[in-house]
Parts: sequence; structure tokens; C-alpha cells
Amino acid sequence: MFATVGTVIDKVAGKRRTHAPVHRNSRPAGKCEAGFWLETNRPAVKKIVLAARRYEIAMKQPGKRTGPLGGVALEVLELLANLIDYRTGRLEPSLDTMMQKLRRSRDAIMRGLNALHAHGFLERMRRFVPADNNGNKGPQVKQTSNAYRLTLPAKALAALGRYGKAPPLPVDVEQQAAELEAMIEEQRASMTEEERIDADFEEGKLKESILRFSRTMMKQRESAEQTESRSESIYRNKRTPLSGSLTLPCGGSGPRHVRAGAAPTDKEPKK
Repeated sequence: MFATVGTVIDKVAGKRRTHAPVHRNSRPAGKCEAGFWLETNRPAVKKIVLAARRYEIAMKQPGKRTGPLGGVALEVLELLANLIDYRTGRLEPSLDTMMQKLRRSRDAIMRGLNALHAHGFLERMRRFVPADNNGNKGPQVKQTSNAYRLTLPAKALAALGRYGKAPPLPVDVEQQAAELEAMIEEQRASMTEEERIDADFEEGKLKESILRFSRTMMKQRESAEQTESRSESIYRNKRTPLSGSLTLPCGGSGPRHVRAGAAPTDKEPKK
């Protein structure tokens, strides 16, 4: 008797066919994610997404339409970044959910996930759950959605360049923070031992206040540097050589002209 092709391939590869109703290396859902999911935060997740975009541009070959990841993979990564639970790291969307959110086919989603996994932006774990057979014959387990974890590969971090580094604090903020710390040290030097012990309990709150002060100064500096003009200014300043002012958006127009011989109207044209 001739053996099946799958059996021969598995024997050559050194694998044993289990004929299980789930994929190989699948783990029970709810019991395997403790060391897989890790706590994270919004800046770390945004850094991974930005690194993937820069990696896509840096690794794009001449003459190719896309880079090694592709547009769908970037869409999948952005969706996963929006679905992750920062406190626990939980991330387990199903393929149907991703297809519904992105309006992409199953094959396109799978190719995007495979590309992210191959280039080190995504780790996944196959899982299974008990089947609802109620004691009947047949498979007692079934496949469920994978567990995912976002990662930042070294190549992508190198492609990120200066965008991956935190911006330094302004000089004036650093100087004010240093002066504040010097005042605190001078005050601590004049305290007794009991007063120092009481002050140590408030040190954590004081550090948080300094950080909040620094962030506030940076936000004020960024808002002061924004000098972008409103979008309406282009219609007021630019003029065409034939028709005068450009037509305003949403159907508006410039000054109306009175025809020769027409009776003047009481209402003045809007400016």
C-alpha cells in the first residue's frame, strides 16, 4: 500500500501527525497568556507603529510598489495598536473582527499578519478552547483566536533613527528644575533627622510635581510655535488673473457685479 503524501512529508521532516482538530503547538486559552502578554503604554505602542512605517520606507527596493511589509500589514498593525489593553497587554482579535474593521479579505489579513511576524513586529500564540459537544462523540476541542504581542525589532529601531529618541527638555526648564532641586537640598541640610524622615514620604509627590511642570512648559512652547494660518486665508490673499478673487468653499462667491441698465438694489452685496 502506498502511503499518503502528507505522511511521507512528515516522516522526512521528522514530524509526527497527530490528527488533532487544532493546529500544532496550540495551547489552552486562558491558561497560557500569563507570560506572553506584557504590560505596555501608549508611547511604546506608537513607537512600534512609527518604526514599522519608517522600516517600510527604508527597506523598499527600487522599482517596487511597496516595501517588505505592505500597506495591509501596516493597517493590521495600526488596528492591533488600537485594540491592545495597555494595563494587561491583552490582544486577541479574531480574523473576522479584523476583516470587519479593515474591510479586507481573509487572505489579505493573513498575509499582513505573516509579514509582521516574519519581520519581528508581531508574536502570536495559537490557542484552543473546549468544544460544545455535551458528551457526544467527536472532537472535544476547537481552534480559537490567536493571542498577539507587539514587538520592536532592532532593524526597525535603527531605521527609526532620531524619531526613536525622547526629545530633550528645553534649557530654561532644565535650569528651573535644577534650581528647584538645589533649594530642596539646601532645605534638607537645615532639617533635623526626624524632619528628614517626614520629608522622605513627600519626595515622590515632589518628583511628580516637577515632571508635570516640565510637561506643561513643553506644551506651552509647542503651542506658541504653531503659527499656521487658517485655511480661509488662501481665498483672501490669492487672486486669479481673469476672475478676481478665488471662489470661496461651500458654494460662496466674491462680490456680485451689477449689469448695465439694471435697477440698483437696496441691499448691499455681502463682503
